[in-house]
Amino acid sequence: MNEFILSAFGDEIDPDLGIQMDVLRQHGIDHIEMRGVYGKSIVSYSLEEVKGLKQQLDANGFRISALGSPIGKIGIMDDFKPHLDLFRHALDIAAILETKYIRMFSFYMPVGESPDKYRDEVLERWNCFLEAAQDHDIMLLHENEKGIYGDTPERCLDLLESLGSDRVGMTFDPANFVQCDVETYPKAFDMLKSHIRYMHIKDALYSNHQVVPAGHGDGRLGDIRSGLKDQGFKGFLSIEPHLGSFTGFAELEKEANVKDLPEGGVKQFTIAANALKKLLGIL
Repeated sequence: MNEFILSAFGDEIDPDLGIQMDVLRQHGIDHIEMRGVYGKSIVSYSLEEVKGLKQQLDANGFRISALGSPIGKIGIMDDFKPHLDLFRHALDIAAILETKYIRMFSFYMPVGESPDKYRDEVLERWNCFLEAAQDHDIMLLHENEKGIYGDTPERCLDLLESLGSDRVGMTFDPANFVQCDVETYPKAFDMLKSHIRYMHIKDALYSNHQVVPAGHGDGRLGDIRSGLKDQGFKGFLSIEPHLGSFTGFAELEKEANVKDLPEGGVKQFTIAANALKKLLGIL
């Protein structure tokens, strides 16, 4: 495996898988973190339908870097049994798509209440995930996300260490930490670096929590890139644009040579992809 392999959320380009692959190919990317396709969440598809998607991917030389699942993205008080059933379905989907990673979350906390109150329930549910996945060649990747138990590096570390499994790792998202007013580097990175297995690439501003391209915010993605290299990280950098209009957008349009592209997913993705390539020194 090369040091860094580029992947992306294709559903931010277009709902159509064919268009996703065409645009990614133009950027030299042949991996997709599959979250949504043709307007549906990947976990909403039947296994037979997923086999059809896999045929399209294979025919175009594309692989799935991770299943961008919504598992764990429900309230901690919500009924868990149907969600666990959905997770089992996601495991079967991941097997068909031949990916060893499933992106997951640690449940939304009730507003105004301390997450510590729900720590034991979070751990119990994640242990259920691990038990359900025991016969699958899969790694469960926890992503830090605003409002869930693991939205701070301290609670991410608590979850990872308490589970104590080599089948659980971290998807590190700098922008999500910025949106929680957390210092991404060195604090969050140093705390979690031994658990990082996968990176989401987007940046954000502390001032208004707006998402911006890599290197244009407060996420210190350049320092994180260097830190990953120093520790010998080999894995995926997955582009998740999440871009709207922002201060400096007009200048960045000129830098990225996208002025002639129509507004929409392709243009936003091109800006995000080119920003990452510039950060990596490949543009």
